[in-house]
Amino acid sequence: MKVDRLPKVRTSLSPTNHPYMTGAWTPLHEEVNAWDLTVLEGAIPTDLDGVYLRNTENPVHDPLGRYHPFDGDGMVCQIEFKDGAATYRNRFIRTRCFEAEQEVGASLWGGLMDGPGTSKRPGFGAHGSLKDTASTDIVVHNGEAIATFYQCGEAYRLDPLTLETLGVAAWAPLEGVSAHPKVDEATGELMFFNYSKAWPHMHYGVVDASGKRTVYQPVPLPGLRLPHDMAFSEHWAILNDLPVFWDQDLMARDIHAVRLHKGLPSRFALVPRQGGEPRWFEAAPTYVLHWLNAYEDGDEVVLDGYFQENPIPRPLDSAPDGHGHLMAYLDEHSFRPKLHRWRFNLKTGETTEKHLDDRILEFGMFNQKYAGKPYRYAYSTTSKPGWFLFNGFVKHDLETGQSWSIDLPDGVYASEAPFAPRIGAKDEDDGYLISFLIDETKGTSECAIVDAQSFAIVCRIALPHKLSSGTHSVWAGREMLRE
Repeated sequence: MKVDRLPKVRTSLSPTNHPYMTGAWTPLHEEVNAWDLTVLEGAIPTDLDGVYLRNTENPVHDPLGRYHPFDGDGMVCQIEFKDGAATYRNRFIRTRCFEAEQEVGASLWGGLMDGPGTSKRPGFGAHGSLKDTASTDIVVHNGEAIATFYQCGEAYRLDPLTLETLGVAAWAPLEGVSAHPKVDEATGELMFFNYSKAWPHMHYGVVDASGKRTVYQPVPLPGLRLPHDMAFSEHWAILNDLPVFWDQDLMARDIHAVRLHKGLPSRFALVPRQGGEPRWFEAAPTYVLHWLNAYEDGDEVVLDGYFQENPIPRPLDSAPDGHGHLMAYLDEHSFRPKLHRWRFNLKTGETTEKHLDDRILEFGMFNQKYAGKPYRYAYSTTSKPGWFLFNGFVKHDLETGQSWSIDLPDGVYASEAPFAPRIGAKDEDDGYLISFLIDETKGTSECAIVDAQSFAIVCRIALPHKLSSGTHSVWAGREMLRE
């Protein structure tokens, strides 16, 4: 393996025993380019062509208050495949906030768990005082990678091949872009939403294949909500109003404490994709971090996602002192997400719903060629109890109900694993899952390639350094990129 190490960023981070700044979440501060990567097992498929991009949080400076992993500075790690070879690189996202803190050599903004007055400068997000780290999701649209923030941020553009930060997306509104914009590869459109404390509390937008914003409309809510993700079908964008949001009385004192508001249902807005009056549907109360896919089936719109059975969990007794609340909200085994299906009947206005699996599952992926269309295969992650760490994968055949699992060895943790179609693919599951792995037992990281049909790891590639665990990722085939 050949490695070119770039000049180090300025950091003031002190030694710590914080559970999400140690172990698999130990921050990575070096930036590198690497090639001639060492293949540890199998061979790199010659029919894999494109890039895997994974976003994550890497804190660079000591926090001003209590650290939450979503406060960390955004870093994108990338592996590119072409002609049976692979190259690797990683870069911090040079947001306005990252650059400002590099100038002063210290943190300027408080985080999700901090009270009013912690931040030294005005900030971003629905809070209004957070650092826009662009560290949550990443998608590829119009030849560019778009990195987004946990709440509502500016939407940062990157070159998906070089990882150079290209600035804020021109189409992003002042109200910001929420964590999970969606790209329809069939039309080239990007759909997004945002939310804020100010009426109408939510907006929906569309950006066309050339990067021009063509739709931006209010979707009024009864008050501030905390939607995290959205979905789309052929004719509808699906937004949500879920009964888990900040306590209104405490918010009057600038305290952002999330509560389950009993007596309120879950509500779903089906908005015509090119704008128009939403149609609202009600369902059982829950919170959903991530949706899988949606599609139209006769008079019904079908939506798949991860229904939380316990969205406001009790603090974890097993957590290190002072971290029980934080760790419970990051532990899937505490809030218990289950693969779930909602069906919205456009004629009757009724909703039917059910679990599709009783296991704890989240962070789902599928073949993006089937986004907004009927699909058969879904790929979810499993997690280590007590932790925000992925320890395996589950493939579902949604037609037959069959499923297959990959369980990683103890101490090995995965990244979100998007589906990469092989060149010339004929079937929906004809391709690979790509993931970065962290081996805590060896202190190393590697890239794993999973054959989606046999559902087995067929290639492992050594990476030049140990990564920090991460959040979301994307696969972009060569046709999605600008050379």
